Amino acid sequence: MYEFHGDKRRYFEMTYSVTKNHIIPFLKSHNSFSENMNVLEIGCGEAGVLKAFTELGCHCTGIELENYRLDYAREFMKDELASNKVQFLCKDIYDVNPEVELGTKFDVIILKDVIEHIPNQEKFIPQLHRFLNDDGFVFYAFPPWMMPYGGHQQVLPKKIASKLPYYHLLPGKLYPLTLKLLGVNDSGIKTMEEIRDTGISIERFVRLNNQSGFSITAKKFYLFNPIYEFKFGIKPRIQSKWMANLPWLRNFFTMGVYFLCKKTPEIVKN
Repeated sequence: MYEFHGDKRRYFEMTYSVTKNHIIPFLKSHNSFSENMNVLEIGCGEAGVLKAFTELGCHCTGIELENYRLDYAREFMKDELASNKVQFLCKDIYDVNPEVELGTKFDVIILKDVIEHIPNQEKFIPQLHRFLNDDGFVFYAFPPWMMPYGGHQQVLPKKIASKLPYYHLLPGKLYPLTLKLLGVNDSGIKTMEEIRDTGISIERFVRLNNQSGFSITAKKFYLFNPIYEFKFGIKPRIQSKWMANLPWLRNFFTMGVYFLCKKTPEIVKN
């Protein structure tokens, strides 16, 4: 396991920097950012992403299922909480009434490194309509499942198991068997198999997004994900256009993707 996975303050600062230097410029470049907008992050963790938005005058809300992570968020964002720039809610979004419990719908919804961990994505994505203003946007950032570390094996404590690329693509029982041979315990194997169950490809995301009443307004593919600069010292690098346009094959060589989506006109009319 890399040390930043256990250092919540450092991880908070890493996600803050990526948001400030990459995500917000991406939103601004596509006219989907303004001061005083309402921002919701689903799966906000320690809230490093929201820190960058509050600095620019946005009103922010974070929803997170794991309360211990919100304990860190409340500590790191105590000044913003005191000045009512941010609010947090520990609850399943299926059970949230946004206008009653959060007081508003939102101009931007952020899902950074979250969609690839959510079960039943075909059920989850349509839920976002309940939270989003008709002229709002949903921003996604995620690693395609087939990329070298799309199985999130880098979080494993065993050195070889955490650094070996692509073996999460082994079919059926070969994957857990390989994990066991690499010294991963039963709990780690269970976690890795859960991630395999929810891992998402670029093509599957596009299909589910379209089926859920959203259209893609912008996208950006990275050969080297911006977070790698902090994790591994590798500078961000945009994926080549020819590779980004190759269906299926692009998943194996693209370390991160950004998508910006909005409600389709048919959904807004209804």
